[in-house]
Amino acid sequence: MIQRQRTTETVDTDGRLPEKLRKRYRDEGFILHEDKKLITFAKKTNLYILNQNKHWFAGGRFKVCLNDYYRLFTLHTMMTNAITPLVYGLLIGKSAEDYNLLFEKVSKQDNFQPESIMTDFETGTIKSVKDMLPNILHRGTGRKKPQFDHKLWNIHDRVVATVPRSNSSVEGWHNAFASRVAISHPTIVKLGEKIRREQSKFEVDMTKILQGHNIKTKKACYRKLDERITRLVNSFDPTQLDQFLKNMAANIALWVFFFL
Repeated sequence: MIQRQRTTETVDTDGRLPEKLRKRYRDEGFILHEDKKLITFAKKTNLYILNQNKHWFAGGRFKVCLNDYYRLFTLHTMMTNAITPLVYGLLIGKSAEDYNLLFEKVSKQDNFQPESIMTDFETGTIKSVKDMLPNILHRGTGRKKPQFDHKLWNIHDRVVATVPRSNSSVEGWHNAFASRVAISHPTIVKLGEKIRREQSKFEVDMTKILQGHNIKTKKACYRKLDERITRLVNSFDPTQLDQFLKNMAANIALWVFFFL
């Protein structure tokens, strides 16, 4: 029996995608940029929504990238009560310059003026946000020791504004996406098709939102916990600091119980 080995499709020498991924997506281009240093997927509709929402979230994953790239990095925003991916970037490295290139390509599309961005504590990401978005409130999440500026991890303003305190939704999305990709370092065709499916899911969710649906509702226990923490912060009295810390600690203990 003669077995024919399949040809693995990949980007060409100029960093351009295979033809099947270059086709327009539902009559609208889905490739924002492509070369040897960066491939970015985003529709104009995605960028419009990103511009309309002032609180951004960002994160990445390593093993879902093809071998020629270092990390899948995504930009998300909050729509009603759901945090949704809108921009997908394949970066070749982890330096600030690599992240700068992504932000540059996105920024050229519109006059983006977000108020805040939540990221992990990757050094390259932190420096890039400072360089490319100098006027933004930058908050970070991660498991490293608190060796970063207090302003970076203080989330008081996010509690007051009732926006998510952590990047857990983005981390959860990347974990779920990695499960859907199912293998480490897939081909560009497999990864590209998975990203296009995510875009299809986003468009279904957008239709539901426009029709007045809540596409993702928090569990009651988490919602009530958020409400209690917000009330505590809004009623803070500096003369009652000990009591405030005790009350907050009790809610943090509940948060750990729910999540662990």
